[in-house]
Amino acid sequence: MGGTFDPIHFGHLVTAEAARWEFALEKVVFVPSGRPPHKKDYRVSDPEHRYQMTVLATASNPYFEVSRSEIDREGYSYTVDTVYEFRRFYGPEVQLFFITGADAILEILTWKDVDRLLKECHFIAATRPGFQLNRLGESRPMLPVEGRHRIHLIEVPALAISSTDIRWRVQNKKPIKYLLPEAVEDYIHRQGLYRPRDCGVYEKS
Repeated sequence: MGGTFDPIHFGHLVTAEAARWEFALEKVVFVPSGRPPHKKDYRVSDPEHRYQMTVLATASNPYFEVSRSEIDREGYSYTVDTVYEFRRFYGPEVQLFFITGADAILEILTWKDVDRLLKECHFIAATRPGFQLNRLGESRPMLPVEGRHRIHLIEVPALAISSTDIRWRVQNKKPIKYLLPEAVEDYIHRQGLYRPRDCGVYEKS
């Protein structure tokens, strides 16, 4: 499961668990992106902070792991490079699934080496609140024929939670409790994340 996880929240965790159960996955490996190429226009938090928050959020689930694959790799983080790295590590017999939001799947034609990517792994496209599934169905004819059957849809509970909203709430001193694991909330407050630069570290109120 790839993402910036800036910060990771319950929407990510619910999606990962739903995909694990629905597709009988042995485990879900969370991969915080290092330098996401599709987010060049705005500042993303330091990779180490995002990695630490993801570790804290997933620690209680024995089926969840966190990989440093992308944050330790130089250059932009491309999904195809990560999938090839996982393929080399797990071997040719293991079936790989890439979990992401259904809205991101709509942009798959713009991803690096999409043809090779669809040959190496299946995609689980998780719906988000307000997303219309028929939009994804309409995009399938544009994908390579051999790759269309590798995109699977999954509906998850409609948790209207977003990392963007959480960052905005912190910056505006609004509560974020129950939007993400308490350990992640504590980390954000301890490290002074998402606050204006001149505010520094602050205590949780």
